[in-house]
Amino acid sequence: MAKYSSKEMVLNMGPHHPSTHGVLRFILQTDGEMMVKATPDVGFLHRGLEKIAEKVPWQSFMPYTDRIDYLASVNCNLGYALAVERLAGVEVPERAEYLRVIAAELGRLGSHFIGFGALLLDLGAVTPFVHALRERETFNDLMEMLTGARLTHNYVRIGGVSHDLPEGFLDKCREFVDHLEHEFIPEFNDLISFNSILINRLANVGVITEETAREFTLVGANLRGAGVPFDLRKDEPYSIYDRFEFDVPVGRGKFGQRGDCYDRYWVRVEEVTESCRIIRQAIDGLPGSGETRTRLPKVFKVPEGEAYVRTESPRGELGFYIISDGGKMPYRLKIRTGSFSSITIIEHISQGVMVADLVAIIGSLDVVAPEIDR
Repeated sequence: MAKYSSKEMVLNMGPHHPSTHGVLRFILQTDGEMMVKATPDVGFLHRGLEKIAEKVPWQSFMPYTDRIDYLASVNCNLGYALAVERLAGVEVPERAEYLRVIAAELGRLGSHFIGFGALLLDLGAVTPFVHALRERETFNDLMEMLTGARLTHNYVRIGGVSHDLPEGFLDKCREFVDHLEHEFIPEFNDLISFNSILINRLANVGVITEETAREFTLVGANLRGAGVPFDLRKDEPYSIYDRFEFDVPVGRGKFGQRGDCYDRYWVRVEEVTESCRIIRQAIDGLPGSGETRTRLPKVFKVPEGEAYVRTESPRGELGFYIISDGGKMPYRLKIRTGSFSSITIIEHISQGVMVADLVAIIGSLDVVAPEIDR
């Protein structure tokens, strides 16, 4: 009788594989269909953003922040602006604060549509991705109406926002969140979230315990999916987030072990509803008039010092650490992103899973390449 023996193979996955969510590469060690290890190989999209910040004036770096996470550019604008404002002592007008929150939460919605939609597409479910993309297009229409751009919005400014709302925007925005809460989310859950095929693909796959999540410093939905109820908007409120009522969804092992791929997917679906709640409250509380931007000196200089501000972007904690030497441009800028933390845990949780499950794990972590390389 013939004897069979296993032999490990080293395979390349990416940088153009559709499930790598950008220009990423993974070096796979496999034993047949089983994973031994998946090692991320990053650096294909490095653009030197942090060094560029040291060479341009404070305000001029704002468009570059759009490129940190192209799926949630307003959230990146906001994080940078808050850090500079804290160091420079710049006050933001009340109306501008509300406009920032509306834009940032819309950005969270648009990002999550691509996040869980791309996960489903990676698993072979084309129709749900088209449904999610349809809502993303409505988001794009709203942001184009507000900012003039559909992807890199460049809306936030140091001291406020670039301009006030266009006529009819609030009505369209309210109509959109009503549609999401009462039509899209229930329909989407019936179509896919509670589909037994999806549950079988995601439940008990890629389990991340609370302890492991903390060890790898996971943030955002990936941390909350492991059962840790931490959200910077709630626990360390910035801007005016302490004025809004919303819940923090966490993984509870809905169809399997807590912290599995399904929990991470489900947390993002629930966060869509919570963002709708925040947007509706921000629309209701928006001052009827007022300035949208604090006027800064033509030659804007930031006092000598340093500051670190972290915000809750769609992929978790987005932190800006800046040092000023008193000049008209940063002396040093360092960016901390959620995807950089998420990519590091893939090598750990990919051991012993099937190759097909690796695709589910990568998609459930919702990483984007520009956040990793910068």
